[in-house]
Amino acid sequence: MGPKTAKVYETIRARLASGEYAPGDKMPSERALSEALGIGRTALRQVLARLVAEGALEVRGRSSYRVPGAVSVQTPEGLEPWRIHGERDVYDNRWVKLQLWDVEPPGMKRFEHHVVKLNHVAITAVLDDQDRVLMMWRYRFVPQQWGWELPGGIVEEGEDPSTTALREVVEETGWRPKAVEHVVTFQPMVGMVDSPHAIFVGHGAEQVGAPTDLEEAGHIEWVPLADIPGLLAQGKLMGCGTLVALLHILASRGRQGATAGC
Repeated sequence: MGPKTAKVYETIRARLASGEYAPGDKMPSERALSEALGIGRTALRQVLARLVAEGALEVRGRSSYRVPGAVSVQTPEGLEPWRIHGERDVYDNRWVKLQLWDVEPPGMKRFEHHVVKLNHVAITAVLDDQDRVLMMWRYRFVPQQWGWELPGGIVEEGEDPSTTALREVVEETGWRPKAVEHVVTFQPMVGMVDSPHAIFVGHGAEQVGAPTDLEEAGHIEWVPLADIPGLLAQGKLMGCGTLVALLHILASRGRQGATAGC
């Protein structure tokens, strides 16, 4: 892409990331976009094709584009949540809090349930224009295993997760993404553990120096997306955040046959 085409690409992607277009919304026609953005139809189609390949848009018909993510299933109604009568701390420090909650499921007796509270974290998959993702080869002493991970870390108090995402990529890899887009926030062990994981995807990055967080960094490499299904099958991708981010990217691009559990 030339500078003008790249600018149009960034403009449309920023509009999608901002929520200007909701899931299921139809994009303006090629003619309308071409006139509004001051770009020729041929160059615009290159931009739209890239956004489709990245999963940011989907094609309906010959030249109709929509924002993916619309759903048809309805939210069930009339169900009751568990009642929480109280909670007490068993152990607490800056990294982990263990509690006992007094809970009452609908139609059942009250009982105490263990709840573990961990930190809110942000994890980022940074992609380049060669279909590679920025990853770290690291040793995790708990499972006593080497594997590939995406950069990420703890969201500090009062910090926006997107700020954490950018900061952690720079600290752990030495690369700075041009921008990051929030994909999803999920709970990895929803039955007992409270630890929100915010997943971001970045496109494009510049190397701004060496990693400053040497404990976290390990070996840094741009890994081809084509290698991800094989690495997953070999058990060399570690952590739910890494799996969720990479499987989201592969699913958005229409790849088949990659499944994993946390």
